[in-house]
Amino acid sequence: MATTPAPAAAKSTPPPPRSVLRDTAFLRLWAGTTASGLATWAMPFTLGLAVLHRDLGAAGLGLVLAARTAGFLAAVAVGGVLADRHSRRAVVLWSALAAAAAAPLLAAGLGRSLVLMTAAAALAGAGQGACRPAFQALTAETVAPEHRQQANAAATMAVRGSTLAGPALTALLATLLDTQALLLGIGLLWLIAALAPARRSAVAAAETVAAVETVAAVAPRAGFRAEFVEGIREARRHPWFLTGLAALAAVITLGYSATSVALPLISRDRYGTAWVLAAAMTAYTVGALAGALLIARWRPRSQGWAAFAGLAAYGVAPLSLCLPVHPGVVVAAYAVAGIGIELFNVPWFTATQREVAPDKLARVSSLDFLVSYGLAPVGLALIAPAIDAFGVTAVLAGCAAACLLVPAAAALVPTARHFARSGPTTTGR
Repeated sequence: MATTPAPAAAKSTPPPPRSVLRDTAFLRLWAGTTASGLATWAMPFTLGLAVLHRDLGAAGLGLVLAARTAGFLAAVAVGGVLADRHSRRAVVLWSALAAAAAAPLLAAGLGRSLVLMTAAAALAGAGQGACRPAFQALTAETVAPEHRQQANAAATMAVRGSTLAGPALTALLATLLDTQALLLGIGLLWLIAALAPARRSAVAAAETVAAVETVAAVAPRAGFRAEFVEGIREARRHPWFLTGLAALAAVITLGYSATSVALPLISRDRYGTAWVLAAAMTAYTVGALAGALLIARWRPRSQGWAAFAGLAAYGVAPLSLCLPVHPGVVVAAYAVAGIGIELFNVPWFTATQREVAPDKLARVSSLDFLVSYGLAPVGLALIAPAIDAFGVTAVLAGCAAACLLVPAAAALVPTARHFARSGPTTTGR
C-alpha cells in the first residue's frame, strides 16, 4: 500500500540572535547612535577650547550654544511627526546630514563671523533634534521585543562612555589639530550617524508599516499640528508615561539644575579644591555605566517601581551637597545618582517602545526629549537667583526633597508599577 508523502516542512523565520550584540542591523544602528551622541557632546567642548584659544568670546559661546538648543527644541517635534509619516531611516539620514553640513560652517565662521556660527549652531541643533525621536523609533523597528532592553542599555553605555573618555581624547587631539579641524571632525561623526544605520532592519517593521497604511487608507493625512496632537493623545492613553514624564521633569528642572550650579560652588567654598567637582562628575558617569550594565540583564518583577526608585535616587546628590560631609560621601552620592538614572532611563525607553502604538512612537518620544532638553535651561536659569534669595542649603534641601517625593508619588499611579496598561510583561525592557 502506497504511503502519501509527508508534506514539506514550512520554512520558519530564524530565531533572533541570543544577544543583540550579534545582530548586524542593530550594531549598525548602535554605531550611528553612538556617533551622533559623541558629536552632540563634542560640540560644546570643542567650542570651549575655542574660547581658551581666544577664537571665540564667552558671550559668543553662550549665544552659539543657545542657538543650538533653540534649533533642537524647534526640530524635535517636527522630527517626531516626520519619523511617523515617513521612513525613520530617511529621517535619520537627512537630519544627520544637516548636522554634518553645519560643521564646516562653524569652522568657517570661527574667529570671523559670529552670525554665521550662530546660524550653523541652530542648524546643528535642528539636525540633532530631528534625529533623536527617529533613532528611538528605529530601535523598535530593528530590535526584537525581547532584546530591546539590552539594546537600549548598550546605546546608553556608548553615550556614557563617550562622556567619560571624550574629554581626554579631545584634549589629546587638540595637541595635534586646531579647533577648526576638530569641528570638521564633528561633521565626520554626523556623516557616520547618517550612513551607518542599515537601510533594511533585520527584524521587519511589519506592524509599523501596517499601522501607517491603515491610517492612510481610512482617512487622508492630517496636517502637521493635528498629527502632533495625535501624539499627545497617544501619550495620554498611558498614565504611567505622563506621571513618569512629570517625575523626570521635576528631577531635571530641580535636581539636575541645582547640582550643576551648586557643585562648583561647594567644591570651591567648602572643600577648597576643584578635585571634588571633577571626581563627582566622573563618579556620576561611571555610576551610569554601571547602572546600564546592570539593567541590561536585570528584569525586576515591578519594573516601573524599580525605575522610579532609581529616578528618586538622584536626590542623594543634592542632599550630599547641603550637608557638611566628607568629600568622599559626595563622590559616592553622585555614583549612586548615576546608577539610579540609568535604572530609570533604560526601562523607560523600552516600555515606550513596547507600549506606544508603533505609528505614533516617534511623536511620543519627541515629547520625552522636549521635556528632557527643554526644561534643563529653565532650571539652570532659575536656580542661581533662588540660591541668592534663599541660600544654597535651603535650595539644595528643597530640590533633594522634590527628587525623592515626586517619583514616589508617580509610582502610586496604578499603571506605573509595570510601565504597562495591562499588568506585568514578559518581553521588552
